[in-house]
Amino acid sequence: MSNAVLVVAFVILSAFSSARAEAPAVAVDIAPLHSLVTQVMGRRGPPELIVPSGASPHNHALRPSEAQALQTADIVFLISDELTPSLADRIDTLAPDAVRIEMMAVSGTTVLPFRQSPLFEGQNSATHEEGHEEGHEEGHEEGHDHGELDPHAWLDPSNAVVWLDAIAVALSKLDPQFASTYSVNADSGKKELMTLVTDVEEMLAPVRDRSFIVFHDAYQYFEDAFRFHASGAISLGDASKPAPGRIRKIHDLVDEADITCVLAEPQFNSDLVATVLDGTAARSSVMDPLGSHLQPGPDLYYELVRELGETLADCL
Repeated sequence: MSNAVLVVAFVILSAFSSARAEAPAVAVDIAPLHSLVTQVMGRRGPPELIVPSGASPHNHALRPSEAQALQTADIVFLISDELTPSLADRIDTLAPDAVRIEMMAVSGTTVLPFRQSPLFEGQNSATHEEGHEEGHEEGHEEGHDHGELDPHAWLDPSNAVVWLDAIAVALSKLDPQFASTYSVNADSGKKELMTLVTDVEEMLAPVRDRSFIVFHDAYQYFEDAFRFHASGAISLGDASKPAPGRIRKIHDLVDEADITCVLAEPQFNSDLVATVLDGTAARSSVMDPLGSHLQPGPDLYYELVRELGETLADCL
């Protein structure tokens, strides 16, 4: 073989190897969605996590490394502007040319309006499809202004199924050479979700006749998915500080309605939970909708949903 042919072959091989190495730069807002994106990317990842474990997505201030990840991103996946309002503004500034995929607006996603009252009886509304088409009237006792839709949609595994496909499609458009890889990885994730849902259903079956209260109204997607609804929440779904009147209503409900369990969260004020429990027979446990104590990566989403089921079943 001539030297010229060898040189051409080397150039072609080098170009092909370079193309294989250049995966899209991907940024994701929170750990549960980061887990799903990591699942789809497989060896083409990992994506960058913008809101670190343990931080509140509602008010997280970007660190320099996180801002840099946004600046270099080809595509950004986020749950919604309502969940991470400060991040939404920074994306416009730092990553104006990046593809932006808002999961709450993905076709087929189940979305729910915020619940307003501290007591939930009769408030679990029918789901709405196709993004931001329906909402509810504004205003509540705390006087806090927020968007119409509850952004904690990742806690419904049926949304995760929809999102795995949407993530694969979005990545395939940027990285068409690996479209089949993304599709296969998404299908693998969906099969794992089917097993997960069955397992959680079995965990909750023995305690379905019992009642519970949550600290932060972040779980109605999980409640709807598994047909097991909380009786109320100490704090609203946007994690705003509850008014004294709301706390009194929750305490009275726990005291009078045979509430078995009050579920706290690691990020929020434990004194409020103690106030609600005071003088009642209910017990408490800790549940986290973000899985902040779990290792970020492809397994986090599945571990999170399984742990929510286990924690609820054990507390009840």
